[in-house]
Amino acid sequence: MAHWGFVETSDLLSQLRIDRGADRPPRRRRRLYAIVALALLLVGAGLWFGVGRLRPPVVQVAVARAAGPGAGSVLDASGYVTARRQATVSAKITGKVTEVLIEEGMQVREGAVLARLDDTEARAQLALARAQVTAARSQLAEVRAQLEQAERDHARQQALYDKKLIAPQSLDAALAQRDMLRARLASTEEQIKVAQESLSVAQVQLDNTVIRAPFGGVVIAKSAQPGEMISPISAGGGFTRTGIGTIVDMDSLEIQVDVNESYINRVTPGQPVEATLNAYPDWRIPGEVIAIIPTADRSKATVKVRIALKQKDPRIVPDMGARVGFLDPKPAGGAPAPTASGVLVPAEAVRTDGSSATVFVYADGKAERRSVTLGPDTSGQRRVVSGLRDGERVVLAPPAMLKDGQVVKVAEGK
Repeated sequence: MAHWGFVETSDLLSQLRIDRGADRPPRRRRRLYAIVALALLLVGAGLWFGVGRLRPPVVQVAVARAAGPGAGSVLDASGYVTARRQATVSAKITGKVTEVLIEEGMQVREGAVLARLDDTEARAQLALARAQVTAARSQLAEVRAQLEQAERDHARQQALYDKKLIAPQSLDAALAQRDMLRARLASTEEQIKVAQESLSVAQVQLDNTVIRAPFGGVVIAKSAQPGEMISPISAGGGFTRTGIGTIVDMDSLEIQVDVNESYINRVTPGQPVEATLNAYPDWRIPGEVIAIIPTADRSKATVKVRIALKQKDPRIVPDMGARVGFLDPKPAGGAPAPTASGVLVPAEAVRTDGSSATVFVYADGKAERRSVTLGPDTSGQRRVVSGLRDGERVVLAPPAMLKDGQVVKVAEGK
């Protein structure tokens, strides 16, 4: 019985022993798992790459614009419209505004009333000056009457003295009275002159309460309102205005541009130019160089050039951005200034490879590769003389992998 128990226990222990080789898969199965995992990885990478290739690239585009005559310029520059006659109109005296008669955009003539100040004190001073003139004139009439009487008295005393009928003292008294009245007359006449000058000053002070336009033009800013104080000198603190409004003489508008000092030798007074406003890129305005301002900007290495506009138009307003093309004043052979053909596109839209140039034209959701012929550079733009039409859209900075006919997506807002 004991022996049987020992055998039974040994069998049970052997059954409980872990067989470490039972769960180990064969070598062939492990290799199969590795191949399947690698295949799944390659399929996933392929799907990811394929989806990325199917997604169209996002590009920016710009519209090709007709070159126009200005593109045949010898130099291009940018600047702003400025007014040679522009004034912030203020009062000559300090006072409270009682009336403002202007609004922005209003046309005014020279001498037109723009505003009025409180004139109560000025009118009182004028009335006082007039009273002083009246009083001085009345005094003058009195002195003249007294002098006439003194002249007669002196004549009588002189006749009596000649006949030895009066003493010399009587004649001397009559003479002294006459001379005194003559002096009073001269003094009174001077007082009248002073009173009249005071009257003129008081009248000027009253006139200064009325603010008038120094020249004809357009009101571009209204700076004061009734009830505010205005002064020709700023009092600080923001409690006193220094102007009623700003007027611009639209006939004095011109363009000032900054020309790189390295190219200023291409500009001469009287040289024809063609200007384009940033607000109206298709509108070309003829003009000519007025003068080269004889000073350079050291920080920007530029020289200012004044340009007269030969065409007046209400669309031209101060501080508008403008681009100017300086035309060749004396083309070779006496021919007229060259008229450029083709279109202008941003320089970043053109891809060059040696002597050839290409652009990608966006149409119907695709990018079409097109060979073009280039003209001279125009300040950050390229002139395409053939291969591109006005109004077509070109891709800016086309990606290196962009193919002809590839589907692309235009960035929003472009």
